[in-house]
Amino acid sequence: MTQHADPRRMAATLVAGVVEGQMLPDVFLPPAEPAARARAQRLALATLRNFARTQAVLGPMLRHEPPAPVMAALRVACVELLEIGEAPHGVINATVESLKHDRAAVKAASMANAVLRKAAAFEGWAELPVQPLPGWLKRRLKSVYGAESVAAIEAAHHRGAPLDLSLKPGRAAPEGAEPVGASWRLPAGVQVSALPGFEAGDWWVQDAAAALPALLLDAGPGETVLDLCAAPGGKTMQLAATGARVTALDLSDGRLKRLRDNLARTGLAAEIVCADALDWTPPAPVDAVLLDAPCSATGTIRRHPDLPFVRKPGDVAALTELQARLIDRALGFLKPGGRLIYCTCSLLPDEGEAQIAAALKRHADLRIDTAALSLGRATGEGGWRTRPDDHPDGIDGFYMARLYRAG
Repeated sequence: MTQHADPRRMAATLVAGVVEGQMLPDVFLPPAEPAARARAQRLALATLRNFARTQAVLGPMLRHEPPAPVMAALRVACVELLEIGEAPHGVINATVESLKHDRAAVKAASMANAVLRKAAAFEGWAELPVQPLPGWLKRRLKSVYGAESVAAIEAAHHRGAPLDLSLKPGRAAPEGAEPVGASWRLPAGVQVSALPGFEAGDWWVQDAAAALPALLLDAGPGETVLDLCAAPGGKTMQLAATGARVTALDLSDGRLKRLRDNLARTGLAAEIVCADALDWTPPAPVDAVLLDAPCSATGTIRRHPDLPFVRKPGDVAALTELQARLIDRALGFLKPGGRLIYCTCSLLPDEGEAQIAAALKRHADLRIDTAALSLGRATGEGGWRTRPDDHPDGIDGFYMARLYRAG
C-alpha cells in the first residue's frame, strides 16, 4: 500500500475537510483501492460521531492545538484507540510514521507520540457525553420536542445507522434481516454488493423512514406518477414496483446515473428526465406527484455526521422558500382530484408541518389526507413524522403529508 493510500491518513484528510466546511463526498482523496477508501470512510464517520469526545480527551493534553491536518490525525487515532479498541502500539506507530512522511506535519510527530500514549491510557471514554447537535439546531429542536427528546435524538445519532432494504414484490430479504415497518434491517457494516439478491436486483438500500412516503402515495398499476427530486431513486423504484408509469425527474445528471444503475440492476422501469422542476412541465397532467423536496437533511445526521459541521442557520430560510415554490409547482402538474405527497428528511417543522400549514392557506381548495403508518406519529395539521429516536436502532427523521385538491 502506498503512503497516499493509507486509510488513517485519508480519514484524517476527510475529517479536516469537514471541519473546514466540506461535505464528506466533496473532500478530495488521492486514488486508492476500494477497501482502503471504505476503511478511511468508516474511520472518518466514527471520528465525526465522536468529535466532542476526542476534544475532551485530547484538549487537556495539548498546550496549543496543532495545525488542522495534525489535529485530525490525532482525533482519528484517538477514536481507533478508545472507540474501536485497536491495539495502541499499532495505532500510535502508524500515526506517527504517517506524520513523519508529511512535510507539513513532520515536526509534530514526537508530540503526537507522547499525546497518543497518554490518550491510550484514558479511562471513562464511554461515560463522556455523546456528540451534541450544533447550538442553533439544538435550540430549535428543544423548543419543539423538548430537552429529553433531543437527548434521545443525539443518542440515536451516536449509534449510527444500520442497513435497511426495500424489497421488490415477491422477493425475499437476505438471511438475518429483521422487519422494520415495511422494510428489512441488517446490521451496519454489511458489504451490500456481497449479499444474496443484490446482483439479481431483489432489493435496494433505503432507510425504513425514507420508504414511507411512497407507501403513503399508494400508487396503483397504470397510474401516472411523477417523482420529483428523484435521485438516487429509492422512491422511484418503490413506485415502479407497483406497476405505475413513473417519470423520475432530478436536476443532477450525475445523481441520475445512480438512479439509472439502480433501475437496471432491479429490472424496474421509469422515464428519466434531467431538468429543474421549476422550469419543466410534464406533457400531460398526472395522477400523483411525490415531491421529496431539497431540505436541510437534519433527519439523516445519524448516517451523515458531517452535516452538523456544514449546515448553517441561514440555509433553512432559502430552502423553505424553494420548498414552497416546488409545492405550488407540483400541484399544477396534477389531474383534477390528483394527489401530492410532500416529504423532507428534516427534523425542523419549518420544512414540514409549517410548510404544509402555509400551503393549505395559500390554496383554498387544497386538503390533507390524514394517515397512519407503521413508524412515527401523526402531526397536528394532518401530516406524519418520524424521528431518529422512534426505533431502538434508530430511523431517519422524515416529514410527509398527502394532499389533494377538493372536487
